[in-house]
Amino acid sequence: MHIAITGNIGAGKTTLAEKLAEHYGWEVYYEAVDGNPYLAPFYSDMQKWSFHLQVFFLNSRFEQVLKIKSKEDQTIIQDRTIYEDAYIFAQNLYESGHLNETDFQTYRSLFETIMQAITPPDLMIYLKADIPKLVSQIKLRGRDYEATIDPNYLHSLNQLYEQFTDKYDHGKLIEIDVNELDFVSNQDHFLHITKQIEKNVNLGKQLKI
Repeated sequence: MHIAITGNIGAGKTTLAEKLAEHYGWEVYYEAVDGNPYLAPFYSDMQKWSFHLQVFFLNSRFEQVLKIKSKEDQTIIQDRTIYEDAYIFAQNLYESGHLNETDFQTYRSLFETIMQAITPPDLMIYLKADIPKLVSQIKLRGRDYEATIDPNYLHSLNQLYEQFTDKYDHGKLIEIDVNELDFVSNQDHFLHITKQIEKNVNLGKQLKI
């Protein structure tokens, strides 16, 4: 199966993906952050690097989806989805004026072409977190290029995430509010999430009893 985790920067997607992979014996496909040549420059000059970064992420995500499609006998958990690239991050950059009309339309045309070649995840898990939670976790992981992220930028992304998840109709989606959850240190909180997953997909023999 293809399980995907969606959510804003700092929501805990990578950490949850790793814990679920360990719990169920799944394989994780990470977001292309390490080694991404555009990420640090982007946070210094969004207008200059927005198009480059979004195309890089779109291509990376497309490659992942094709690999997932070829591994039909495995369950893959994906850290962030291709839908977020277009409907949230590129859309936000366009609405904020960092991505001009020509680049945005070119990007969306490429995205729509890619959409014809992929299938949606069997389950999407949306980690919902408010700004204080996001800011706290971003600071905790200590990436230098994220130190200057404007909370207003996170707020805009959160608004688009709400719109996206409200209208999502490509497959199953569950929403988990993580504002009061500590699924890293609290096993009961983690099991709360696994129970939600098991209600929505048939894991069969993959479950560790």
